[in-house]
Amino acid sequence: MVESKYMSPVPDTPAEDNPTGLVAKILPSSAVDGPGNRAVVFLQGCDFNCKYCHNPETRSSCIHCGLCVPACPAGALSVYEGKVFWDSERCTDCGTCLQVCPHSSSPKAQTLTVTEVLQRLSRYFPFIRGLTISGGECGLQAAFLTSLVRRARKIHQLGSLIDTNGSTDYSRLSELVEDAEGFMLDVKAWDGAEHRALTGAPNDMVLKNLEYLGRLGMLYEVRTVVVPGLFNAEQTVCEVSRALVSCGSRARYKIIAFRPQGVRPQYRDLPQPDRKELVKLAMLARSMGVQEVVMV
Repeated sequence: MVESKYMSPVPDTPAEDNPTGLVAKILPSSAVDGPGNRAVVFLQGCDFNCKYCHNPETRSSCIHCGLCVPACPAGALSVYEGKVFWDSERCTDCGTCLQVCPHSSSPKAQTLTVTEVLQRLSRYFPFIRGLTISGGECGLQAAFLTSLVRRARKIHQLGSLIDTNGSTDYSRLSELVEDAEGFMLDVKAWDGAEHRALTGAPNDMVLKNLEYLGRLGMLYEVRTVVVPGLFNAEQTVCEVSRALVSCGSRARYKIIAFRPQGVRPQYRDLPQPDRKELVKLAMLARSMGVQEVVMV
């Protein structure tokens, strides 16, 4: 039994069901990452390079270049035997290390077991409705993700939402799909060429997951970030709505205005849509038969 004076006990588990994952950060409480009050686990690493990414520090693994070490005003970073180490006790969470990193990474990402993640969250279990697993792209760490979702549900009676860019083939992860509470899927752009220009990656698997998870009734939410001129938002909203209705999904469609906060400097001046454009897109989705449309 794993226990400390600060945390509720978390049952021990066989090593084969306790894989490690690279965790960017853990939020014990959030009201914007799914229904109710939820803990959020952000995994490190992403296979998309979205121009408007709001968490670019979660894209890559630290290469231990050390550029962040002298920049830290709290002296929370050091180099030992060629690797950067983060002292959480000294860290003031000012974000300087993330701002100076040229590699879209973070020195604060940690390799943790599933037990360690659940242990860190255990004191909050009585106050949360469930977990949301995000990133980066959480699907890239499938074994860790599957184990975390399974154990949260079976041992702690907590459901988990999977926040994903859709690049993982979830039809091949039946155990994860069965144990998950649902999925929140980003559809960046419907047109393949536009999607590749926006993210540096194809969208074939994204659209496959849209249909697959939709037909299973496992889509909680689908989201599109609107950046005028960067892709055809009207086509994307129209086709996503058509797909949702066609497969009988009751997922809500969240249409999100691009905002520059957290975005890499070279992309912060991308155009922002006005409310009139968002309303037009929301009306389009509703006219296609989507029952719940949210503008943010």
